Amino acid sequence: MEAEIAPSRSPLTVFRHALGAGHRAWKTAAQLALDIALPTLCVACREPVSGDGVCAACWAKLSFIEQPCCPRLGIPFVYDPGPDMLSMEAIASPPAYQRARAAVRYDDVARTLVHALKYQDRTDLAPTMGRWMVRAGRELLAGADMLIPVPLHWRRAWQRRYNQSAALARAIERHSAVQLQGDVLVRVRATAQQVGLSRAQRASNVQGAFKVPPDRQPEVRGRRVILVDDVLTSGATLDACARALLRARAAQVDVMVFARVVDTPKTPI
Repeated sequence: MEAEIAPSRSPLTVFRHALGAGHRAWKTAAQLALDIALPTLCVACREPVSGDGVCAACWAKLSFIEQPCCPRLGIPFVYDPGPDMLSMEAIASPPAYQRARAAVRYDDVARTLVHALKYQDRTDLAPTMGRWMVRAGRELLAGADMLIPVPLHWRRAWQRRYNQSAALARAIERHSAVQLQGDVLVRVRATAQQVGLSRAQRASNVQGAFKVPPDRQPEVRGRRVILVDDVLTSGATLDACARALLRARAAQVDVMVFARVVDTPKTPI
């Protein structure tokens, strides 16, 4: 039986393979040199870090939201009131969404992280921030069918080039069994920035701004949905999104954010 002879490669093929290998080696060496010359800096204090974008000192300054908290809104309590006790906000003004969970309070370090992700192209922060969100929202993820990021209007998406909420949702998807559905919810009307508006103005600003297109409504009908965003302030944007999803017959809408504004310690009722 004759030995099998490997097919010969042309000199051009050999040259192309060598060129590709050389390019990869050069790229790796260049990246290593860049990492040495320009080490990753902490997004908050600008000290060199290796990995998550936040140094140990700034990480210690983050106010992670732990139990006990309001089972509806995720607002931290000053003491444990026992199961099923709601915050004053949840009783006085319940939102359209069922539950909300946030990883951290919106303090100085959290604000710096959010602004870097949102306005400074620091999408490398999303995996770490998303991992912290998974930890905070694991009870929501356990029964969810899909992740839906809060959408940008197409003009703002074109200017910013990416959606920070979608970047966080992709990170959550990688750390959970829940799939991202990016185009189910759309922003049909451009809205003004919410910064500086009162609670009533925020609600009016986003009223009717979101919609589930008719051809995507079967994907939402009867499903348990998690809305993903970077910050929860008044909740007006997330409430408007939840109402649009519920009009499309979603069975339940929950919310996961990286940070939420917590004005003062909350006492349950």
